[in-house]
Amino acid sequence: MQTDPGGNDGRDAHEQLHQAWRWQVPPDFNLAHACCTRWAASGRNAIRWEDEAGASGRLSYAGLDAQARAFAAALARRGVQRGERVAIVLAQRPETAVALMGCAMLGAVAMPLSVLFGPEALVWRLADSGAVAAVADDATIAQLLALRGDCPALALIVGVGAAESAADLGWRALLADGLPGFAPVDTTADDAALLIYTSGTTGPPKGALIPHRALLGNLPGFVCSQNGFAGDAVFWSPADWAWTGGLMDALLPTLYFGREIVGFRGRFQPERAFELMQRHGVTHSFLFPTALKAMMKAVPEPRSRYELKLQALMSAGEAVGDAVFGWCRDALGVPVNEMFGQTEMNYIVGNCALSVDADGRVVPGWPARPGSMGRAYPGHRIAVLDDEGRECAPGVPGDVALHRLDRHGDPDPVFFLGYWRNEAATRAKYTGDPAASWCRSGDTAVMDADGYLWYQGRSDDVFKAAGYRIGPSEIENCLVKHPAVANAAVVPKPDAERGAVVKAYVVLAAGVQGDEALVGELQQHVRARLAPYEYPKEIEFIEALPMTTTGKLQRRVLRLQEEDRARARLQQ
Repeated sequence: MQTDPGGNDGRDAHEQLHQAWRWQVPPDFNLAHACCTRWAASGRNAIRWEDEAGASGRLSYAGLDAQARAFAAALARRGVQRGERVAIVLAQRPETAVALMGCAMLGAVAMPLSVLFGPEALVWRLADSGAVAAVADDATIAQLLALRGDCPALALIVGVGAAESAADLGWRALLADGLPGFAPVDTTADDAALLIYTSGTTGPPKGALIPHRALLGNLPGFVCSQNGFAGDAVFWSPADWAWTGGLMDALLPTLYFGREIVGFRGRFQPERAFELMQRHGVTHSFLFPTALKAMMKAVPEPRSRYELKLQALMSAGEAVGDAVFGWCRDALGVPVNEMFGQTEMNYIVGNCALSVDADGRVVPGWPARPGSMGRAYPGHRIAVLDDEGRECAPGVPGDVALHRLDRHGDPDPVFFLGYWRNEAATRAKYTGDPAASWCRSGDTAVMDADGYLWYQGRSDDVFKAAGYRIGPSEIENCLVKHPAVANAAVVPKPDAERGAVVKAYVVLAAGVQGDEALVGELQQHVRARLAPYEYPKEIEFIEALPMTTTGKLQRRVLRLQEEDRARARLQQ
């Protein structure tokens, strides 16, 4: 089918796709079987990988399956039980996929953690989850060894690559110790597969427990946002495989369909991204708006410099904007399909230039409206709710919510199981009858008469900065631990390049003088303990923070102040 450069011939198949889609979730389902074992005899390649040092290689589905079985068998020999948590502190490398698949084969719960985490971020997640084992490379092995005294359940640390000699056990020795002929356990679709910690505004990060079936719930959105994901697709995204964006939007769905994914271990750079896409013949990708903006500025006319095979592009994390939308369409030659979701219920809203019908034919999806989050993907029933749980009229802002049942009355498999050891937070996420209720996203939007959603902001104080989801509480807690800080509040400061940057308002301890040297010291204090993207790019010292009469911090006052200042700067 020939389409215009916008990726849609003008027809709107949204309603047709929703009417035709019916969930088919088997009672027994396992990520490892779906993503590697069933492809092991296909002869296909699963992962192409390379790093900044120039090393590269490939891992076939047969190799992925064999190594995952050895990983599961070796952990089982060391007493790791079904349902126990195994931390995977690795970047985009083959061992990450092997460990994820091995955990699923064992029936353990994989807990992916970013290599960017500092010691405080790591120790909270490891201790709270009760992780019994961890896999890490040289980026984090020293931190894990240093903090294990605060994690009493952590009995085994496995080292990968240069970290093999420092760890309790090296990766190669672990796999060699795996019993041949290991038989993966059977799991139900509702069994827990992943534990992903997500930042919040109050208290420490919460662990979202994700079942095996959630991957199936992601698939309609993935296929739609990737324009059908047909043919011999090669996928690449710089999104970290430790996050929902890299794991559930890139790695796992690509493996589910038996295609190849490129793993690159290194820093994102615009020219390097184009070179990588050209070298590997990347056909499908997920790129944050921040990355797209950098690529647009660095290489305005990419097709004059690179031979690209890009067929589909998804973006999420913040609004793409008209300029980037037009550049993707005109300069890259593909429309960008914006998407919205969150760890607890991912890939639920977005755009779709092209889709695939029941016979496997590529057909029109629905036209994108630049600036819109898109519409509900097939299988998901979306509404905008007010504070009382009533659906808002078109044009009225409210909380984006997903119903447990789709329009046909079938259970939607995309939902998380709940927050780890936090039943109160789980209950607060839902509105209505537990069996047939709405799950609130915490994001405010307006729905127009055609079902397109237009983002308004966070209902709470979590925000996105350069594509990362930032929870102010963890940063504030870190700042307050510094002896010079009496209190702190963290809010987003609007930024043309990154959407927002992290800004901290700091009340100093008695007798402390605020100056540039202290700003740098506080920034380094956070950098050393959390993730690099969480440190405040700007710090403002103030006498007192805005509080309610009951003593609750009013971050909204500071957030609005930053927005007012941004508007004033534009008018100058």
